[in-house]
Amino acid sequence: MNKNYYAILMAGGVGSRFWPVSTTEFPKQFHDMLGSGHTLIQKTFSRLSQLIPIENILILTNEKYNHIVLEQLPMVKPEQVLLEPAMRNTAPCILYASLKIKKQNPDAVMVVAPSDHWIEDEAVFVQNLQQCFDFCSAENALMTLGIQPTFPNTGFGYIEFDKTDSNPIKKVNQFREKPDYETAKSFIESGNFLWNGGIFIWSVRAIAEAFEKFQPQMNTLFLEGWNDYNTENEKQFIAQKYALAENVSIDYAVMEKAKNVYVLPATFDWNDLGTWGSLHEKLNKDDHNNAVVNASVLLKNSSNNIISTAKDKLVIIDGLEDFIIVDKDNVLLIYPKGKEQEIKGIVSQLKM
Repeated sequence: MNKNYYAILMAGGVGSRFWPVSTTEFPKQFHDMLGSGHTLIQKTFSRLSQLIPIENILILTNEKYNHIVLEQLPMVKPEQVLLEPAMRNTAPCILYASLKIKKQNPDAVMVVAPSDHWIEDEAVFVQNLQQCFDFCSAENALMTLGIQPTFPNTGFGYIEFDKTDSNPIKKVNQFREKPDYETAKSFIESGNFLWNGGIFIWSVRAIAEAFEKFQPQMNTLFLEGWNDYNTENEKQFIAQKYALAENVSIDYAVMEKAKNVYVLPATFDWNDLGTWGSLHEKLNKDDHNNAVVNASVLLKNSSNNIISTAKDKLVIIDGLEDFIIVDKDNVLLIYPKGKEQEIKGIVSQLKM
């Protein structure tokens, strides 16, 4: 295993579109969403460790999830879990982790990966990742793994690559924000658009240079802690300074501004498991396309539903089509699948 290979595993999200199963106290990355016997973070860690030494995998998460991470990943040392004292989107935490890695190993090449995605063909994922590592070891490049779109999804950002580029790794023209349906359709038809799955690969030199160029203020802030990184003083520095960083995504902070951005169209099967609908796609279904998690069901004149309850709860449904039915503790959610993106807004209303 290559000692220069590192991973940053992003595990700080709340996954509010999976409410009421995913909550701020126990988000979706710590659940076994597909009944595989492993939680999403466990599956992601296992997948990355096929190429990356276990001790080189850092987990970025919120302070309140520290005990869950260590419980679910007992092979990880406490110092591998980087705790965010404030929610500041992806750019600050990636810069923080990258500087830690750079101080430890200036020759490092790293992948940044969400902890809550589902990838079935792991051997192909490892091959794709190796291809990216080889490219980034040789080139001053910021890379992403683009996902082949299967339908005009309006919930993802898109990556537009150069149509004339015949190389397997393509030069990125631009990142595009989440489109409306007609725009998404035109993206798919043009053939040179990929979904932005949020998986990034680069050398520490390339990403440090990019932050210095495009985010000088944030870069200066985190470089103040250079002497503290990987020492007992690091925690105190982060506690004092982290919340001062701008709340901004890595896409907006760096990737959309840089010119040395490349994409490898991924050849593995991928699902971001971002909504109940995306989970419905991955689960086994009955003859009427109903997917069931844990429940015992009696269904009449019902199709295209997803039903999730506590184990062995009896659920009887007649005449429902395209609904999300979730029974969890003291919450019952019955919601149209077509409006699943609105669940996040409902959760924020409930907090008011």
